[in-house]
Amino acid sequence: MSIDHYENFPVASVLCPPALRPAVTAIYHFARTADDIADEGDAPPAQRLAELGAYRAELERCAAGEPAQDARWRRVFEPLAVQMRRHALPLPLLRDLLSAFEQDTGNPRYADRAALLDYCRRSADPIGRLLLHLYGVRDAAALAQSDAICSALQLINFWQDLSVDLPRGRHYVPQADAARHGLTLEQLALQQDGPATRALVRELCGWAQALMRSGAPLVHRLPGRAGWELRLVVQGGLRILEKIDAMNHATLARRPKLGAPDVPRLLWRALGMRAAPPAGSLA
Repeated sequence: MSIDHYENFPVASVLCPPALRPAVTAIYHFARTADDIADEGDAPPAQRLAELGAYRAELERCAAGEPAQDARWRRVFEPLAVQMRRHALPLPLLRDLLSAFEQDTGNPRYADRAALLDYCRRSADPIGRLLLHLYGVRDAAALAQSDAICSALQLINFWQDLSVDLPRGRHYVPQADAARHGLTLEQLALQQDGPATRALVRELCGWAQALMRSGAPLVHRLPGRAGWELRLVVQGGLRILEKIDAMNHATLARRPKLGAPDVPRLLWRALGMRAAPPAGSLA
């Protein structure tokens, strides 16, 4: 399992109920294609933004029951239209994803954690909410836990990818956090590893870990295989944080990743996740 892009979320895996795989796949291809428009290749920001505008227009046509017009993305929107009708997928969540990708084209900076979480609210949280919608889990507590898991995964991806993002001009470290450690974003862009940068990454990873653990009880709310799939997602994110800790938080210099040797550990930890005992219980 990977922690890259939308591979944060297992796509139509063997654990996904067969009846839902077409919907999960359609959502994935919609999000991944938009992400690639915003982030891949050498097109200037204005061109990326224009293409995302055209992509957004295709989404609105899809939602209105109109046929796709742009041949570039017909393979995205024709399956998505079917699944939107079949499962009544919430259009605002798909719009939120596009809003985040549009924001990415400008390589913005984030003043504080609240600003970064607002980005995560649109770039990551909609995926979890769409999956919960498919599973028929829609209460406020479950949605909040899903948001915590998805935002945590996004943050983990950021702290994992500092050595990749910084050379591309992508600054996800909140300026307030950097300043608290006596650093500026310009200094971080130089990728000079040292005690201050490692202390910063350590603190940011602690934030992501706390967020992940706050959402983890959701694994006990999802039915059957969906709950097991989410267990692996949670444990995958936590394992990346362990790897960052093992390299003394030096992710400005290199990028940790999961591999085949991590799979048995993830499976064992997923099996070990237990629901909290009821209030007042002696268990």
